[in-house]
Amino acid sequence: MASSPEQNDFQNNIPDDNGENFSKSEKLEYSTSPIKAAFVSLVSVFFLYQVGGAILNLLIFGIDFANADVNAQRLLTAGGQILLILAPALIFAKLVYNDNVTEVIRFRLPDFKLVGLFALGMIPLLAMLQNFLYLQNYLITKLANANSFIGYLKKSFDSLDKIINSTYDELITAHNVFEGILIVFIVAFIPAICEEVFFRGFVQKSFEQKFKPVISGLITAFFFAIYHFNPYGIIFLTVLAFYFSYSVYKTNSIFTSMILHFINNFLTVMLVFLLDDKELLESNVVNEASIANNIFAFIALLISFITYMFFVNRYINKQKWG
Repeated sequence: MASSPEQNDFQNNIPDDNGENFSKSEKLEYSTSPIKAAFVSLVSVFFLYQVGGAILNLLIFGIDFANADVNAQRLLTAGGQILLILAPALIFAKLVYNDNVTEVIRFRLPDFKLVGLFALGMIPLLAMLQNFLYLQNYLITKLANANSFIGYLKKSFDSLDKIINSTYDELITAHNVFEGILIVFIVAFIPAICEEVFFRGFVQKSFEQKFKPVISGLITAFFFAIYHFNPYGIIFLTVLAFYFSYSVYKTNSIFTSMILHFINNFLTVMLVFLLDDKELLESNVVNEASIANNIFAFIALLISFITYMFFVNRYINKQKWG
């Protein structure tokens, strides 16, 4: 059932003194239930990208996938993101929201001062999440040693994590400058566009038509984490993705989360290049020797991040209300 004009005007963007807009959970006209459309798109894209991608790999490279040309695999990965994530997102947006794709995806330039503030916020956030990962894995290891069922789950998670990391290792191993540029393009640039248009664009905006922005952002972030098949990184990725969702909502621009997503992936790739340490890609790492330091660092970084975001929100509200 389509929304009425009154619903469409329920919340409009509020302009500041300079005429810039700030997001207010804008209600749009739609041809079917946005919640149903969001879940249908999540299921469809999951099977398209995971199952469809696996079939494409078999058709192109055959069973001997391990010995396939790595650059061909990289290009196929990029093509899969574009054809099986980005394209469906734009098609769903066009069909569900009556060609109003620009508003659904939030294709508008952001206030780059705000983008800079959100980018700076990633410094304490990523450091905090890394320390959380150490604490989480330390606790899981202790529980696994004490309980056989949890121990069995941990072994299963370790096996899955090993498979994912071995595949990813090949994709980001560079032997020359050309490969390095190609890796940044495949691993950082393409996902930043395709995944953000789908998750923070179509999916989040659809949830915002019925739910509060915080709930919409959390649901979107959770599905984003699940899509990455990283059992140890579920909480890490959910928190990071929620930060992306929040930045998009506050700046009313998908380009904000694209930039943040690119920065996150680019930093990971560059750290692996510079330090030549593939353990940076692993999410099941345990650092028992300095667990006390991890606890202290996590608390300090959490307080720093909350304090920083408090002042960022004050700045945004000041800009919005003049």
